[in-house]
Amino acid sequence: MIYQLVYVSAALRLWTDEELAELLRKSRDNNERAGVTGMLLYQAGNFMQALEGPEEAVKATEARIVADPRHRGVIVLVEGMISKRQFPAWTMGFQHMDRVLATEEGGQSPVWAPGASPEAFKAEPGRALTLLRSFHRSLR
Repeated sequence: MIYQLVYVSAALRLWTDEELAELLRKSRDNNERAGVTGMLLYQAGNFMQALEGPEEAVKATEARIVADPRHRGVIVLVEGMISKRQFPAWTMGFQHMDRVLATEEGGQSPVWAPGASPEAFKAEPGRALTLLRSFHRSLR
């Protein structure tokens, strides 16, 4: 059994591409050492992330995320044991939604579209996992 955590949060300001690249580099290094895998989506200062691995390692990662002063409003959408990893090959998959939306007609976000607030994802947590998995499949 593997422990899984999915959350959303909001950055205090928009992140630059360089800041996101550094976050990914550090996260991937930390996750590889801890046996954690996952997927991160970023759009207009909002994050959605799935983490999975040994429960102690995922909870330690969560504690670092919650304590990070660069963002606020961490809302846990899903947490608990699962039978197998959803993102087994990725220490941290990533999708910059602003880039994806710039190439799509209408630019409508499937992540933070009207009615897709953190509270809405909390009420329907499977929706967040479905979204993360769809990006995982598209990036393989």
